[in-house]
Amino acid sequence: MYKLIAVDMDGTLLKEDKTISEATVKAINKARAKGVKVVLASGRPIEGLNRYLNELDLISEEDYVLSYNGAVVQNTATKEIISRTVLKGSDLHYLHNLSKELGVNIHAFSTEQGLITPKMNKYTGVESTINGVSVLEREFESIDNEAEMIKIMIIDEPEILEAAIAKLPKEVYEKYTVVKSAPYFLEFLDKRANKGEGVRALANHLGLTNEQVICIGDAGNDLHMIQFAGLGVAMGNAFEEIKEIADYITKTNEEDGVAYVIEKFVIAS
Repeated sequence: MYKLIAVDMDGTLLKEDKTISEATVKAINKARAKGVKVVLASGRPIEGLNRYLNELDLISEEDYVLSYNGAVVQNTATKEIISRTVLKGSDLHYLHNLSKELGVNIHAFSTEQGLITPKMNKYTGVESTINGVSVLEREFESIDNEAEMIKIMIIDEPEILEAAIAKLPKEVYEKYTVVKSAPYFLEFLDKRANKGEGVRALANHLGLTNEQVICIGDAGNDLHMIQFAGLGVAMGNAFEEIKEIADYITKTNEEDGVAYVIEKFVIAS
């Protein structure tokens, strides 16, 4: 029997207008009434999740959240950290230099300064807007090598980003977890951090096995958790590479795909 459902946000739980459908809210409430934990698992910072945690009544000492693509796993009420894996300023310098060579924009989430970028651009603006966080525009060269960076992103128009990805040196994939969360977002995390490891850490904390876990997602940053889960689910609107590795493909985010999975595998079982 499934005991934990980890759900991606954008393109999965959320419709295109960034709202949660009534059918999905009802399905989540029914699952929770059966004792199943429902956890948001997102690339967003915690600030970009609080609105939805409140809407779903998922802020309590019994609830958890995965932010920054699993780099941070914490209790939603007490803020107790279950798992936390970060990068450093030296990683920012390396990736900043690479971004300049590739001709793409860059931003990062700093533990101390929040969302930072050396040059304001369209997609840092998108990041700021969807998460409700401010942007600090500053030069990166003076950032200390030991400064904590939760994640670093190169961002640009999809065709420009695709061209840059094709030119990434092999060593980048050896040094970091690299995930594409949107056509205009490529994210770099500590090699030990991804949504799969975040869900694994939470499952261990709760005394659960992967066979008791459902993970639902649509994009490249959901791949690891879909592979980890006993039931890995791709949305109907998911990237093709996600559909290929999923155990089950549900309906799209506009067709209440998350609610459909919960009703089929949790409520009806």
